[in-house]
Amino acid sequence: MSWVPEAMTAALTGVALAASAGFRVFLPLLAAGAAGRWGGFPVAPSLAWITSDAALVGFSVAALVEIVADKVPVIDHALDLLQTVLSPVAGVLVLLGPATALAPSLGLALAIAAGAPLAGAVHLLGASARVKSSLGTGGAANPLLSFLEDLSAIAVIVLGLLIPMLALALIAWLVVRRRRRSRQTPSVRTV
Repeated sequence: MSWVPEAMTAALTGVALAASAGFRVFLPLLAAGAAGRWGGFPVAPSLAWITSDAALVGFSVAALVEIVADKVPVIDHALDLLQTVLSPVAGVLVLLGPATALAPSLGLALAIAAGAPLAGAVHLLGASARVKSSLGTGGAANPLLSFLEDLSAIAVIVLGLLIPMLALALIAWLVVRRRRRSRQTPSVRTV
C-alpha cells in the first residue's frame, strides 16, 4: 500500500484494532503490543508499556481467559457486562498509538472520539445478539456465537495489521450483516 501514507495506514490499523476490541478486549491490546514491539506499529510514548514482556504476557493470559470464559453459560453474560466498560477503553488505547503523528491533545481527542464509540458499538451489537440467542436457545447457541466473535476479532486484527483497508471493509460487512439479521423477524430469519 505504498500509495497510502504511512501515518494513514497506521491510523487505519488503529481503527481496525479499535473495532476488534468490541469483539474481544485483550486480543487487540496483545496485537498492538506485539506489533509495536516487533512490527513497527506506532505506540505513543505514554503507552510504551504495552510492548513490555510483562504486558505481553498479561495480555496473552487475559485474552486466553476471556476467550475460554466467554464459552461458559452465565459467565459469558457477566463478561459481556465487563466488556461494555473495557471495550471502549481498549479501543482508545489501540487507536492512541497511531495518533502520535498528531499533536498529543488532538491525538487523544481523536482516539477517544473514534476508538471508544467504535469498540462500544461493535460490542453492543454482539451483546444484543447474545441476549437474543439466550432468549431463543436458552443459551445453547452462545458458545457458537462466542466462537464466531473470536474468529471475527482475529480476522479484523490480522487484516488490520496486514491490509487495513480490507479490514475496514470486513468490519463494515460484519456490522451491516449483524444489523440486518437483528432487524429480521424470527419467522423470516435464515441460517
